[in-house]
This record gives sequence, C-alpha cells and structure tokens, in this order.
Amino acid sequence: MTIPLRHGIFLAPFHGRAENPTLAMERDLQLCEWLDHLGFHEAWVGEHHSAGMETIDSPELFIAAAAERTKHLKFGTGVVSLPYHHPLNVANRIIQLDHMTRGRVMFGAGPGLLASDALMMGIEPGDTRRRMAEGIDVIMRLFKGEWVTEETDWYTMREAHTHLRPYTQPHPEVCVASAVTPSGGRLAGKYNLGMLCVAAGERAGFDALATNWQVACDIAAEDGREMDRSGLRAVLSMHIAETREQARENVRYGIEEFIRYFNNNQPRYDVPEGADYVDWVIENEIAVVGTPDDAIARIEKLYEKQGEFGAVLLMVNQWADWPQLRRSMELYAQYVIPHFAQANVNRDRSYDWVTVNQGELVEKRVNAANAMFAQHEAERGAAAPHAPGTAHPDPETKSVIS
Repeated sequence: MTIPLRHGIFLAPFHGRAENPTLAMERDLQLCEWLDHLGFHEAWVGEHHSAGMETIDSPELFIAAAAERTKHLKFGTGVVSLPYHHPLNVANRIIQLDHMTRGRVMFGAGPGLLASDALMMGIEPGDTRRRMAEGIDVIMRLFKGEWVTEETDWYTMREAHTHLRPYTQPHPEVCVASAVTPSGGRLAGKYNLGMLCVAAGERAGFDALATNWQVACDIAAEDGREMDRSGLRAVLSMHIAETREQARENVRYGIEEFIRYFNNNQPRYDVPEGADYVDWVIENEIAVVGTPDDAIARIEKLYEKQGEFGAVLLMVNQWADWPQLRRSMELYAQYVIPHFAQANVNRDRSYDWVTVNQGELVEKRVNAANAMFAQHEAERGAAAPHAPGTAHPDPETKSVIS
C-alpha cells in the first residue's frame, strides 16, 4: 500500500429511545477520549433533527466539547446538512472550529438524509441536492477569501465574506457524503473534495462505491486533475469480540432496534418475519460481527473491490452495550490497526531471523559463557578452588546464564 490507512468512527449517533439522552451524549464524548487514547485518527459527527435515535443536532457544538477532551483525534462534521443553513454561517462556524482545535477539524457536507428534517423546515426533499451543490460552491469560495454577492431562492449574500482566515491553509479538508446516488461523486470531482462513502459496508453501497468514485475521477479528469485517494473514506459497521459467538451475543443488545429504526424512517432492510436479526445481518453482509480477523478480512475485501483509499470509519451504532463497545474499539486498535500499518513487520522479521539462526546463536552464547568460566578459573582457580561436589555447567547446555 502506498497510502497509509487511517482509522476512525462515524458517529451519527444512534441511541435507544428508552435511555437517558444526557448520559448517552456524555458516553459519546467519553468514546472520543477512548479513541484518542487508542490511537484512532478521525471522528465524524452527524447532524439530525428528527426520527428519534440520532440525537446530535449540531456537530460543531459536539466537536468543540470533544476537542477539549482530546489531544490527537481529528474531528469532522459528518455531515452538516447544507440546505438547512445559510452558507456564510456554515463557513464561519467551520473556520472558528479550525482555530479552536488548532487545525483538527474537517468539514463534511451533505444534502441531509432524513426527509422529516427537511419537511419540518419547509424544504422539499427534492430540492436538497440542488441546495447542497449551491451551498458547497459558495462555501468553497468563502474559504478561499472571496467576497460574494449573489441571491438564490434560499439565501442572499451581499458582499459576504468571512472575517477570519482559516487556521489551516488554504482551508480545512472538505468532504462530501456519498451513498448510492452519484451526487456526491459529482461534487467531489468538480471541487476536488474528499468523499464519505456512508454505506460502503452494505451491498448496495459497496457496489456503488467504485461507480461513484469513478464519477468523481471522470469529472476531475475533464478539468485536468486527478482525485486523491487518501480523501476517500469508507464507513463500515463492525462489532468485534474475542470470539464470533461472543460478538453475536453482544449485538443482540441493540441490533433489532437499530434495524427497526432505519425501516421506520425509510424501509430498506427486508428482514423476513420471524428471522433472527443477528443471523440476517451477518448472512446479508450488512456488518462484520465477529473477531479482529473478520474485520481485517472485510477491509481487505474492500481493497480488492476499490483499490487504495484513505480511511475506514466504523459506524457507531450501539448494537452492543457500553463496555462491549469500548472493548470492540480496543480490539480493533490492538489487532486491526497494526495489521494495516504493518506495525509488526520488523518484529516478525526479527523473530524469524532468530529462528533461522538459532543453532549458531545458541552455540555462540554457550561458547561465550564457557569462555567466561575458563577465564575466571585461570585467574582465580588457585586462590578459590571449587568447593567439593560442585561442577562446571554442561558446555552443551542451551540454558547457560552468562
């Protein structure tokens, strides 16, 4: 691999409707602290305003708090739903976060997933992708320092400009959401943006991933540019444990509620009546429910399909309870991250080298130890003879202590 693989999370978040929302949000912040400790690279935080389970309305507010608790983790808005906001406000909020985090913020934008969000604001869902395109265009111009005067059916700007330059030069990294439709790929190619492929772990999204990336590459090529694969991020659902059986039992905590929530919002998972939800998710490759080896295999399968990309983002879906979620992230950091970083290559080579040369190394160690005994006897033998009943170590032994 020529592009180092980064690892992070995609935090919508999803929280059961029966639990304390205040404590759930606190756990989300604690999760970011845990990921920072474990060496994860990124955390993307969503924006939702309805439907019951996705409880963060302002990713910027959450990121401001989480950044104060962490040292290394980078944070992205995953995503700001642009049709719901005046573009100048969005640009200013991101630039402010860029300064407050000393460059640890990334700007993710999308049209908004939930039709219920749009309708509450008097926005027709059919208009959101157009507004998204208009919004990203003007925000990119504002990031670059332009003064903008223009009017659309949903915003007006008169000599609009940001009063701060970004902390990150020329501006924070910008990504667009991409699921199944080509809209994200079109914008990524036009403006040279990263892509958040939010359904890369599911069959429809998995199949669309390469297609939408190619859309971006084709549009960029028309302008004489080449897309940067390090900006391509794949969102996967995973829960891992020490054994597959343990992982299966862990996810029974919340997997059915999660599936029912998605189907309540927009039916997309056709689970047969009476089916076991865990079996159905595994059989239909909706998620990895297994061990670190299973996680590694799924990511390698993604490489086979897509080629190189920049980051794996684990969907935090609360299928398991809090201690098991923490343990899943810990196992991922302990075994999956070092696998793709090749962190243990030199250790393995050193171990293998010792194995191959074991005979010679043991011989040299034994000879060195015996030479020390001989030197000691030559220098001290007459003055300090062996006590009765003592003997030299066996020169052929493989456990001489020097």
